[in-house]
Amino acid sequence: MGSDDQERRVMLGRARVEKRSGAGRIRLGVIFLSVGLLAGSLAGAGPTAAATTSSIDAVGSVEQVYVTGLTPGAQASLLDAQGQPVKTQTVNPLGGVLFREVPPGNGYGVESEGAESDPLTVHGDDPAPWDPSIYDQSIPSSGYSYLTTRDGTKLALTVHPPTSPAGQPGLPQGTQLPEGPTTYLPPYPTLIEYSGYGYANPDGPQSGIAVLANLMGFAVVDVNMRGTGCSSGAFDFFEPLQNLDGYDVIETIANQPWVKGHKVGMMGISYGGISQLFTAQLQPPSLAAISPLSVIDATATTLYPGGNLNTGFAVNWANERQEEAKPAGPDSGQPWAYERIQNGDETCAENQALHPEAADLNAKIDANDHYVPEVADPLDPVTFAHKIEVPTFLVCQWQDEQTGGHCPELVSHFTGTDRKWFTFTNGAHIDSLDPETFNRWYDFLQLYVAEQAPMINQAAPRAAAPVIYQAAMGLPQDDIVTLPADPIQTLPTYDLALEAFEELPQVRVLFDNGAGGGPTGTAEPGDPYPGFEASFPTFPIPDTEARTWYFGTEGTLSDAVPTTSGIDRYTSDASALPLTNYGSNTGTGGLWGNASQWDWRWEQNPEGTAVSYVSEPLANDTTVVGGGAVYVWVRSSTRDVDLQATITEVRPDGNETFVQNGYMRASARKLSTDSDNIFKRPSTLL
Repeated sequence: MGSDDQERRVMLGRARVEKRSGAGRIRLGVIFLSVGLLAGSLAGAGPTAAATTSSIDAVGSVEQVYVTGLTPGAQASLLDAQGQPVKTQTVNPLGGVLFREVPPGNGYGVESEGAESDPLTVHGDDPAPWDPSIYDQSIPSSGYSYLTTRDGTKLALTVHPPTSPAGQPGLPQGTQLPEGPTTYLPPYPTLIEYSGYGYANPDGPQSGIAVLANLMGFAVVDVNMRGTGCSSGAFDFFEPLQNLDGYDVIETIANQPWVKGHKVGMMGISYGGISQLFTAQLQPPSLAAISPLSVIDATATTLYPGGNLNTGFAVNWANERQEEAKPAGPDSGQPWAYERIQNGDETCAENQALHPEAADLNAKIDANDHYVPEVADPLDPVTFAHKIEVPTFLVCQWQDEQTGGHCPELVSHFTGTDRKWFTFTNGAHIDSLDPETFNRWYDFLQLYVAEQAPMINQAAPRAAAPVIYQAAMGLPQDDIVTLPADPIQTLPTYDLALEAFEELPQVRVLFDNGAGGGPTGTAEPGDPYPGFEASFPTFPIPDTEARTWYFGTEGTLSDAVPTTSGIDRYTSDASALPLTNYGSNTGTGGLWGNASQWDWRWEQNPEGTAVSYVSEPLANDTTVVGGGAVYVWVRSSTRDVDLQATITEVRPDGNETFVQNGYMRASARKLSTDSDNIFKRPSTLL
């Protein structure tokens, strides 16, 4: 052998002793080589030996460990501090693997194909950052970029400054938004819009409302949650990591030189509204205020109302999230992300590696059809709303076709702040943006995020209102919806406006939405104006008097307690009516439009498939607001039966107006007698 071979022999024959800091482990490896090995054989042995000592770049996250860059289809094992396998999983087709439900601790490692990572730490879900220096990263004041969170995940985002409003897919061809004032200069008051929809799409956020805030004078940062679009990581439904990511986004963006006052607010509707509640509970120091619109009170009230699986919306929504969390491709994931990859965005392409590790949402739905506190409570805003301490403006609809009508339950749980305002109305999912509510939302953001008098920027959103409502709601081109007068927007100073706003009662109810007239005297049926309104100090409304009607003979409802008992019978038939009572367009230009665009297909139940009771005409005008219940004693010929109760207002012309309905699977009828339930308070129905 030559000298090179001698040196190679010495190196390979040397014992390797490795002490790993934090792991408390010593590895002793000895390789013996025969003196008679041929050089060719020795050369062949070299790479094999080297492979056993190469390192895997594994990352410890919040009760998770992830690795990318592995061999697809190989086995990867999570090792504990003693080097023993804890879990073994197959590497996904993109070379990634994610271990979930890992207890916090030091000394973990990952092994695959003979290679092993350095020791790593798995963290708990405490919101304080492990390394505050991550907030020093620079984010451009306009356009598309990536933000790195505490565990190295890269979130895709787009910054829309007020000088360049976000795109609004769906605007009529050739429609131009009125330009905002040319005096918008950095630093800008800034808002975060955060969800798993395609918010970071540079062409405009999917289902986002950034353009509205741009017109108010705000910069908006649209962020895709981990595991969606071009963001790295793996998706799950409001796992703790998503909330911590929101915390990191707030602190990073607030630290940018182009952000006014180094404080940011949050805005968004639906998914982008719900995410605010989850993030704000962590109390990020740089969060100024939140403004969630059209949100839930608890996951179960939308997913399993009354114990019935909501296949009409919730399950379909979960399926869409599952599909959009897949790696971006021609037929999977979010289309805008695939387009960016095709156009050369290497970071977006690399960020797909953990997308196949998305949680199985349908399996989680199937496994949690009953209330299990340790699973449900972290997903129910009623359990953590008391932790939210920043000023809050929250809006919901009693008949929201997507998130349901239970949102007002949140009011009594918002005990962490005195600066809170709630608006409730009848209407659809989009009606949290109705003109009366829009005005107050605008005032709130100007006062608590921009910290300036609402008078300053009110001209631009007023000028844009007709175009915005035609785009967002799909109203006919000749239906001009404008913003009503707002006294707070006439006050010349910030202090005067703030004082006036803080004197407003905390709960505002807009009644008969769609039956009111516009500020210019228009009265198009279904336009988003209320018939009247009332305000209250809190909810449930103090001094409300309960009224009871009793079932009577021949389908009557009476104030008087019946003197005799009776039985009404019907045959339960799930196919007696169509599964839906509306046409196919339940969004823009359909359900969200005015009455001329609606496609309601209400039908009476066929005789014998339901029971119905009607009261005498009311002697006086009666305002009904709050919770209600129907008490029935049911005997069924089957072991289980689903019940639905619907309340309508019967008008003098004999037509009916839907008020509310509720569902109950009879086997799930037992009521909690304490606060250990999804509403976190004793039932008022006992």
